[in-house]
Amino acid sequence: MDYVLELGKKAKTAEAVISTASTRVKNAALAAISKALIENTALIIAENAKDIQAARENGMTEAKQDRLKLDENRIAGMAKGVDELIALNDPVGQVMDGFVRPNGLRITKNRVPLGVIGIIFESRPNVTVDAAALCLKAGNAVILKGGKEAINSNICLGGIMRRALESQGLPGDIVQVVEKTSRETTNELMRLNGYVDVLIPRGSANLIQAVVQNATVPVIETGAGNCHVYVDSSADLEMAVNITDNAKTQRPSVCNAIESLLVHKDTAADFLPMIAERFKAHDVKMYGCDRTREILGDSVEKATETEYATEFNDYIIAVKVVDSIDEAIAHIRKYSTRHSECIVTRSLEAANKFKTSVDAAAVYVNASTRFTDGGEFGFGAEIGISTQKLHARGPMGLTELTTVKYLIDGDGQIR
Repeated sequence: MDYVLELGKKAKTAEAVISTASTRVKNAALAAISKALIENTALIIAENAKDIQAARENGMTEAKQDRLKLDENRIAGMAKGVDELIALNDPVGQVMDGFVRPNGLRITKNRVPLGVIGIIFESRPNVTVDAAALCLKAGNAVILKGGKEAINSNICLGGIMRRALESQGLPGDIVQVVEKTSRETTNELMRLNGYVDVLIPRGSANLIQAVVQNATVPVIETGAGNCHVYVDSSADLEMAVNITDNAKTQRPSVCNAIESLLVHKDTAADFLPMIAERFKAHDVKMYGCDRTREILGDSVEKATETEYATEFNDYIIAVKVVDSIDEAIAHIRKYSTRHSECIVTRSLEAANKFKTSVDAAAVYVNASTRFTDGGEFGFGAEIGISTQKLHARGPMGLTELTTVKYLIDGDGQIR
């Protein structure tokens, strides 16, 4: 507990500095981080290679290794994401509302930082930079607890960012990486009340639920992504193939990739062979209902409740032929993690029904679910995709990393 407690104490001290820093100071720090990432590309790749080697030795799937891997392009992408934050408006200090009471009190509602944010995440070391940069721009200190599979990468990235902060006269402790990988350390961070103001878990459903169920610190729940595409009876089939293929195979290991495909019975005989042919390029394994297997044959394995409820994070998909849009919506309601859902249709009535009836953070008509992303929404990098309904929902950008403070000016009023 002493190790994690010390991190909390350092974060609180650093928070006092960053929470009152000007936009100019924060942007200068972000620019220094971006530059340092590029300058240290070779070092980052070397440290990441240690994690990749360990992942191979431990039998990690290729798709999950892809989540873990950092190369020159991905490092450049991380630096670009930091640069893009510089151009975004600083939410801290924004006056959201203001009014004068009958007794003369002048009240304004203002955005302020959340404080110290703890991020618990798995595999993807780019989260280390994305999360730190977002928290910094929104005036927060951050404690980053990544998974053991990315420990060398995370420690390296954390050190680079800390040195960049110090080069701008800011405390390095604004960004701290938990270097101990034990479950006990994670549990201690989840109970660091008084030092951590909010926890944001980012990763598998098991990780997220473990944090939600065990934390005493307030949690913003980000969601696992059991996402669906529904191909309606009126769909443009070529469009449906392109959307489904992109949503499944462009990067299957991320939370906005689809895991299930629902196809209207009137479209199934034409569409399913088309998408099966497209999937061959990525060796996508298909599970399907009886009607799917009647069309595509025994190459499709029998789908069960387990497959429909699984977030594969791999080149695997569960398929079901449905009788109606109502059956598709009912299926989504049963299995969805309320992350991102899509309908492909030329029917305005069907599109509106889907948008109204499907409960998810992001609902798409004729577009890939892969767009559920802070950068794609114009928010800059994101801290995660919130699937809860309190405080924040969907891609969490800068605004979602702030809270409010009421400032009241008087002239001696008493009650």
